[in-house]
Amino acid sequence: MDVINENIPIFARIAEGIKDHILMGDVKEGEQLMSTTQLSKEFNINIATVNKGVNVLVSEGIVFKKRGIGMFVAEGAVDKLIEERRKVFKERYIIATLEEAKRLRYTVEELQQMVAEVYNPEN
Repeated sequence: MDVINENIPIFARIAEGIKDHILMGDVKEGEQLMSTTQLSKEFNINIATVNKGVNVLVSEGIVFKKRGIGMFVAEGAVDKLIEERRKVFKERYIIATLEEAKRLRYTVEELQQMVAEVYNPEN
């Protein structure tokens, strides 16, 4: 969890950290999340702030509450997160990179070659 980036509210960092753990497979769909009390103690954060972060995930359909039991990762959460992150990735990185590539007059073929060199599954 990125608890260092002070430009992002703590509750949002909590939500993003949980999303990261879901995407990495640390917590699978249908599995219970660490309790808000445990998160609060582990990161020394006010429980109301933790609840606010978790409630963001509930509103997004990433987790759901079982009253009296805890929070669980929703079915389809991984697909939702991948779709969301891919959209952000395209907007934040790909578009900006391609705009700069155009300014530098790279051809599509040159870009494909660079991507193939860098994106080698064996690395």
